[in-house]
Amino acid sequence: MLRGLSKTRMNRNNRNNTNKGHQPRNARDRKPSNRPPRQAPSRPQNRPSNRPPSRPPAAPARQLPRQPARQPGFPWLYGRHAVEAALANPVRICRRFIALNETAAEARALLAAARAETPAAGLEVLDRREFERLLPPGAVHQGLALAAEKLAERDLNAFLASLPQDNAPQIIVVLDQVTDPHNVGAILRSAAAFGALAVLVPEHGAPAVTGVLAKAASGALEEMPLLRVANLARALEQIKQAGFWSLGLEEKAERTLAELDLPARIALVLGAEGSGLRRLTREHCDFLGRLPTRGNMASLNVSNAAAVALYVLSQRTTQR
Repeated sequence: MLRGLSKTRMNRNNRNNTNKGHQPRNARDRKPSNRPPRQAPSRPQNRPSNRPPSRPPAAPARQLPRQPARQPGFPWLYGRHAVEAALANPVRICRRFIALNETAAEARALLAAARAETPAAGLEVLDRREFERLLPPGAVHQGLALAAEKLAERDLNAFLASLPQDNAPQIIVVLDQVTDPHNVGAILRSAAAFGALAVLVPEHGAPAVTGVLAKAASGALEEMPLLRVANLARALEQIKQAGFWSLGLEEKAERTLAELDLPARIALVLGAEGSGLRRLTREHCDFLGRLPTRGNMASLNVSNAAAVALYVLSQRTTQR
């Protein structure tokens, strides 16, 4: 009888399960919910990576100023007068000669009349962009430029020994701490114009011979010896032993150049603007003189002062 009751209960449970759609037991025990059915999480578009985050895109490179393509070892001389004088100098060795299209005819004429050693490649006619790329920025080239080897430096003792031993008026210009190449170039030009024998500068502090200096000299670099010495005070003593008297140009000197009783052989010594002559240089001067300036403009640029002083000395020495 127990077996019959159990069988009856099993049949009854099967019918209940059939009516309920065969829901699992845990589904019968779960309470109904108003929540919407859960959706499966969507797969992320970019999978996580262990790599470090990539760098942001680099900003566009900043355009740097154009750098000139320098000719190694050979300074560029530029400007009509500087180039013409260098080509006419028989001791010059020229490595490149460039010109613009509008100056090519003039350049060919200069090359045909040249006494210097000319470039094996002859004249190179370049467009303006390539031409100016070879020169320093802002160079006033006038469409002509020449790359040439430096002139051989001359020894002071050898130079003094080569001078004629007579009482003819002679002037040597000595520069004490004049560092501006424009001033040195302009003084070379004035020295050549008034018949000076040479311009002497110290090795330390004086500017190198560049296109700027050569342009300011306007061709005088080729004919006016530029002597460099290690010690200026010692060089003044060497000049004195050769029969020269040193004359320092000093703004506060008691007498003007015209008031001094000067000998024929003079070494004119000029100091830097502002500071003037150094103490040791001043002590090695035999005379101190000034220009006859007056008022608020008593001081001149050193290159202008050199030109005036050279004129005064050339007039005085030629009259003695």
